[in-house]
Amino acid sequence: MNEIKLNTSSAPSLATDRIGKEPIGRLLLSFSVPAVIGMLVNALYNIVDRIYLGQGVDPLAIAGIGLVMPLTMIIMACSMLIGIGANSLFAIRMGERRHDEVEKIMGHAFLLLFIVPAVCIIVVLGFMEPILRDIMKAEGKVYEYAAAYLRITLYGAVFGAMSPGLTHFIRSDGHPKTSMIVQVTGALLNIILDPIFIFALNLGVAGAAWVTVISQFVTLVLVLGYFNSKWTRLRFRIKYMKLEPKLTGKILAIGFAPFIMQFAMSLVGILQNFTILKYGGDDALTAMTIFFTLLTVIMMPIMGIGQGAQPIIGYNYGAKEYGRVKKCFKLAMIACTCFLTLGFLITQFASGFLFSLFSKDTGNLRALGILTMRICTCAFPFVAIQMMGGQFFQAIGKPVQASLVSLSRQIIFLIPALLFMPVLFESIDVRPIYGVYLAFPFSDFSASVITGIFVLREFRKWKKNGMF
Repeated sequence: MNEIKLNTSSAPSLATDRIGKEPIGRLLLSFSVPAVIGMLVNALYNIVDRIYLGQGVDPLAIAGIGLVMPLTMIIMACSMLIGIGANSLFAIRMGERRHDEVEKIMGHAFLLLFIVPAVCIIVVLGFMEPILRDIMKAEGKVYEYAAAYLRITLYGAVFGAMSPGLTHFIRSDGHPKTSMIVQVTGALLNIILDPIFIFALNLGVAGAAWVTVISQFVTLVLVLGYFNSKWTRLRFRIKYMKLEPKLTGKILAIGFAPFIMQFAMSLVGILQNFTILKYGGDDALTAMTIFFTLLTVIMMPIMGIGQGAQPIIGYNYGAKEYGRVKKCFKLAMIACTCFLTLGFLITQFASGFLFSLFSKDTGNLRALGILTMRICTCAFPFVAIQMMGGQFFQAIGKPVQASLVSLSRQIIFLIPALLFMPVLFESIDVRPIYGVYLAFPFSDFSASVITGIFVLREFRKWKKNGMF
């Protein structure tokens, strides 16, 4: 590898420097649109997976994949812990013009993104059967599909953790379109290979899993290729892949909020699947998995906007341009609210059509699928503040606030609601599965109120201190 040494005394590259100069609206658009496109294409390949499996293999295959999603989310949580934490610190240091630290941050991220997910993978593989059978209560075909998919995806999960974790650096290096191209290439490869592995090679669920692993590996190769190209002065250098406790602690502290949110989502997913199987059976689990597959399409633009806003907020916060930080947050909030409201309207008025994409069933499964979509999205027009609040506090390097905001929905509200609302509904002779569904809008709205209070207090403190 031909290394180009980073000139620590020079100004940042023009691609990075523009984050502190261009109008915020144009900047947010240029950073968010590629991220949104990349995230949407990634969501699309998840949908294609489920459509192929539901229409061409067995609707219960969708339930099997849905059952193991909480476990694969643990690996994703590790990727977010390190990738987003390191990326946020990277953006802040660039804004502070402390360029000598950025490659050290990247080196730490690379090593941590290999070690931490690898440990998680070993643990999950070792306890896979008791987790699926004893904790999640999977049996029959649902267990067979879940075990086949999980085992294969875990084999390549290090690629799945490293590729998204390192892709963040491309965006913060001032090249959001390149980041989008990397994401889209992996997703399109997945879409192209799916019918070949699932049908032509007759591998079914296992084929979908192998395609996921292949696509993640190709994405990682593209990320590493970028950081060994003429398009950037930054490199992953072996000399920086030696963990320093202080820097490692900072990365983990800043990344703790998205990690704990994703980890909490995993725990909630396990509880949710157990509750749904208990009160609604396999059909209810299939319906909920279809809903969550569609939910990724709604949420990926929100995540893309957050990813686009994060380096802008972090850089300008580090540069003490607090007015620009506030404006970026407000514009991101407006964009997120528009997407969430659109998602609410589509799931309310086109739920039957959306369900038919995944299954030909016209009976109980279809009724549950439509009901799930309509109830679970009730609070969507109000939750933009909750989605962006955690990203905001994380971007400005405040992990405590970010963690509290991120945990409010999953831990404080959703888990108790999933535990008690079905019991309450059962006690008044109403189908308890309605209680499971209503737990989601209840927690969404409640967490949004809490997050709004935190964000308003932060901005009022800035104004009181004359920061803008």
